[in-house]
Amino acid sequence: MDKRTFLKLTGAAGAGLMLSPWLGCAPGEGTEPSAGPGVNTFGPETFKLPALGFSKDALAPGIDAETMDIHHGKHHAGYVRKLNAALDGASFSSDGSLESLLTEVAPDNAALRNNGGGHFNHTLYWEVLRPGGPEAPEGDLAELISRDLGGVEAFASAFAKAGATQFGSGWAWLMVNDAGKLEVTSTPNQDNPLMLQCVENTGTPILGMDVWEHAYYLNYQNRRKEYIQAFLALVNWESVAVRLGGAMAQVK
Repeated sequence: MDKRTFLKLTGAAGAGLMLSPWLGCAPGEGTEPSAGPGVNTFGPETFKLPALGFSKDALAPGIDAETMDIHHGKHHAGYVRKLNAALDGASFSSDGSLESLLTEVAPDNAALRNNGGGHFNHTLYWEVLRPGGPEAPEGDLAELISRDLGGVEAFASAFAKAGATQFGSGWAWLMVNDAGKLEVTSTPNQDNPLMLQCVENTGTPILGMDVWEHAYYLNYQNRRKEYIQAFLALVNWESVAVRLGGAMAQVK
């Protein structure tokens, strides 16, 4: 499928943790620390803001440089800073990775739920927007989209709808669910499908679209649907396919 056709379609539419009780999460993977045997402790700079890996104007005009600067340098950085503050001094005996924490986070643990979710979600967001890769899903990814979602056109429509109808702030997701099938879903705020205790539809996210206003308001104001179409035109489908492979390996 060529880019023009795809754009037309898109337009149509942690086990082992020993955390301090005040953290509010049960024992509970991803992102940074890799713990050896025994008990380890989170430090004040355990998690770090990832580099974009591309210039801030690389996605323009779909996503402008000023939005990228604020989104990455202020919003994402803020989630990382607050996550480290919430975890500083807490101990763990497993890998201590962010995925483990999010899998086990309790609904009332706002510090970890919001800031850990914010860090994970945005890290995925930058990766799937990294310039490059095919301009539409192909290979195994395209086959599974056809099998589980009725084809690229149906996927694009469902994904766009998930983002457009998410009330207030939140995210739209393409994920691999527990049955090993692709599924489109959405979550409010900084929740994501890894949060087994917090969201209804759980799984491993492989594509995430931020629909908080800070992701698009400078360029699109209240025209969220236009931003969604721009996002879909910018997706790095190679990155999504790599995440698909990892997610399917976990299911098997």
